[in-house]
Amino acid sequence: MSYELIAAKRADLGTGASRRLRHAGKLPAVVYGAGKEAVSLELDHNTIYHAVKHEDFHTSVLDLVIDGQKEQVKVAAFQMHPYKQQVLHIDFARV
Repeated sequence: MSYELIAAKRADLGTGASRRLRHAGKLPAVVYGAGKEAVSLELDHNTIYHAVKHEDFHTSVLDLVIDGQKEQVKVAAFQMHPYKQQVLHIDFARV
């Protein structure tokens, strides 16, 4: 299965900004690696929440579209809420 994720760069960083994103149905994320600078992103929460349930999402090379530019990434790590059905954060590593 092929995954294409739509993301946008985010300017507001920190705990408060991440809480506001989550409250709005978005998910804070970061993409790093391949000798480039790390970029903070926001994604749609529900898309990631349903994708995380599939095993191939964790092992596949994903297409991440950041403001129109496509990059190939893999899931490096993600954090789930302890008891809510909510993804708190996801990290991507460039391939």
